[in-house]
Amino acid sequence: MRLTFECLAVNGAARRGRVQARHGSFETPAFMPVGTYGTVKAMTPEELVGIGAEIILGNTFHLMLRPGEQLIAELGGLHGFMHWSRPILTDSGGFQVFSLAKMRKITEEGVRFRSPVDGSEVHLTPERSMRVQRALGSDIAMAFDDCTAWPATHAEAEASMLRSMRWARRCRDAYYGEDSSDAAETPGDLFGIVQGGMYADLRQRSLEALLELDLPGLAVGGLAVGEPEPERLAVLDALMPQMPQDRPRYLMGVGRPEDIVRAVQRGIDMFDCVMPTRHARNGHLFTSTGVINIRNARHQRDPSPIDPACDCYTCRHYSRAYLRHLDRCNEILGARLNTIHNLYFYLDLMRQLREAIAEGRLDAFAADFFARRAAVEPVA
Repeated sequence: MRLTFECLAVNGAARRGRVQARHGSFETPAFMPVGTYGTVKAMTPEELVGIGAEIILGNTFHLMLRPGEQLIAELGGLHGFMHWSRPILTDSGGFQVFSLAKMRKITEEGVRFRSPVDGSEVHLTPERSMRVQRALGSDIAMAFDDCTAWPATHAEAEASMLRSMRWARRCRDAYYGEDSSDAAETPGDLFGIVQGGMYADLRQRSLEALLELDLPGLAVGGLAVGEPEPERLAVLDALMPQMPQDRPRYLMGVGRPEDIVRAVQRGIDMFDCVMPTRHARNGHLFTSTGVINIRNARHQRDPSPIDPACDCYTCRHYSRAYLRHLDRCNEILGARLNTIHNLYFYLDLMRQLREAIAEGRLDAFAADFFARRAAVEPVA
């Protein structure tokens, strides 16, 4: 079965939809909690399902290095290995290679870099990325791409984009064989990644090249790499009206709740980001009026929950004072409770966005969302 996307409602450019994958369906707009090493940090699969997660993300780069895709394949693929029965998307390793700028060498063949685990030399090519992702057994595999740095000149962005498009064809051929319509022998499906930096003409050329490959889903990459928000939104404003209506659209690595709302308004369907889990471990907690720092002394005697408007397990049972105490004592429970809250906040935001789209009131929802956050002074 090839992955399919069904659009259930439209509100402006925003879509309310459903993606059917090999391990079940998930509703869009969707947020995918990040499980770098085959675990969403501090959370069990049952807890993730309990707070509304329907799809998670696994990290090809890190799982390839440790414990290795062969071991995972022997133990039931990533689904069996980590005890997650619902859809999984795996990234290609391209962004992790991008982040190793001082340790990598990019050629037409692929990328050579030193492993951050043991220092050994690793050669990652489009073909190897596909072999690893097939061994992991993910429902959605991502094409191996050259993530364009910011800032980049037009010539630099063009060279990077063209390399990504050549690699995308190699990924398609390695993942499916030469006919992407025959997915019977694959564990899942492959998404292409639109690149081109901040340049609308390069993004359009990238999209046209990917459409020739007839892949069942498309991502927008090369954003959330340090560019100013107006430039990111300008890319989406120019690109999204050109994207096919019958395939899911994934904005990689984004991001803040504000970024998600703005991207949904422009027609994005899928998101991932380490922010909710990483912020949780650092004491930064998302609320309906902004972010609070639980380490701040003002919370020492505060009996209120993180967010009175939140119905998560943490907010129903624990005070800010207690969470601050756990954080100061470096207790594992503190990181767990913070993570439960932050992921619940993100997943509940997606639920609210889906409802707003279905009811034709997304713009009103977004206006209220931003007004509530602007009314409270940000807390460092």
